[in-house]
Amino acid sequence: MSSGANATSSAQHASISDALEQRVIEWRRDLHQHPELSNREFRTSGVVADHLRSLGLEVTTDIAHTGVVAILRGAQPGPTVALRADMDALPVQELTDVPFASTATGEYRGREVSVMHACGHDLHVAMLMGAAEHLAGMQEQIAGDIMFIFQPAEEGAPEGEEGGAELMLKEGLFDIAKPDAVFGIHVWSAATTGHIGYRQGPLMASSDRFEIRVLGEQTHGSRPWGGIDPIVVASQIINNVQTIVSRQVNITKAPAVVSFGIVEGGVRNNIIPDEVYLEGTIRNFDMAIRSDIFAKLTNAAEMTAAASGARAEVTIDEGYPVTVNNPDLVTQMLPTTERIVGRENMYEADLVTGAEDFSFYALEVPSMFVFLGITPPGQDPATAPSNHSPYFYADENSLRVGTELLINWALDYPSTR
Repeated sequence: MSSGANATSSAQHASISDALEQRVIEWRRDLHQHPELSNREFRTSGVVADHLRSLGLEVTTDIAHTGVVAILRGAQPGPTVALRADMDALPVQELTDVPFASTATGEYRGREVSVMHACGHDLHVAMLMGAAEHLAGMQEQIAGDIMFIFQPAEEGAPEGEEGGAELMLKEGLFDIAKPDAVFGIHVWSAATTGHIGYRQGPLMASSDRFEIRVLGEQTHGSRPWGGIDPIVVASQIINNVQTIVSRQVNITKAPAVVSFGIVEGGVRNNIIPDEVYLEGTIRNFDMAIRSDIFAKLTNAAEMTAAASGARAEVTIDEGYPVTVNNPDLVTQMLPTTERIVGRENMYEADLVTGAEDFSFYALEVPSMFVFLGITPPGQDPATAPSNHSPYFYADENSLRVGTELLINWALDYPSTR
């Protein structure tokens, strides 16, 4: 099952062959033309599972609906290293002019929508398929085991369903094998092709949704004293909640964001309604502060409402935790990363207020997650279409870099412990 690799020693740069690089590109294009939404990655997981079986790996399917896991048993004793890729696409209509652009559709929130790999998960899958092929061809030289995790629903499970990394762990992912370290890559339009953004400690924010139902008492708009106005109370809650970050959180320790995105209430200009609905998001980079914000938001809403004779019912839907890179692991793997991409192509990534469910793995074992630039040289990454854009574009020259990073991390980790 050899990929025709050039180097096999973990002390050297293990490079993929041109032929394997071309297969990775072909896999990526095929996946890009056939994107599937979260928990619906049936074709994608089938392509992945068939490939992994062809390599002679131990394959487990149907974890968290469509997840695929494979184990490569090294011939020599050593630790277990996990490599992860996510598989799902987004309800976005593709507006690029690439010849393999998606015309696929799917069902999202009860209606038919266009579907596109607007976040680059097709690249993630193709790179990990390539890494699996290369590593399977050098099994006799591998110390320890390598776990390949192809995960569904990183973008979030459909309403009423569970999914993603959290469900994979819940359904026994780490019972198959408990890795000593987990590595992941996310392609990044805000960086030039082949450049790597890394960071020790917190990298990406937690993401949590909150709902507040402000319950008053309906009355005529001409007689506001005849009821309890939930609109006025809701406006006071919005203002008071803003002081949580600006006045109550130690932002020198970790940034935080609390934003309202939905305000709904009332049906007529002269009727004060009995209820107003508020919804928003909380983003944070410290798990303890995250819990404190939950408590402060609940208290602010309930006490503000009570001061006006209203009630506030607060629901917090805990989403993805903070994505935290293990500092020791990042330091340990820096020489490998530098060897693959060159020190001049590495940069310390800024904190990102977007979220990633790779964070669930990082809660369990030491983990490292990096950003791989995909915007062609000569184009300003600051103005390139961002991840989730209908114009999102990935320079396929990045595929070799990402594939070789995954391979070399897996090979070098045992010798750097």
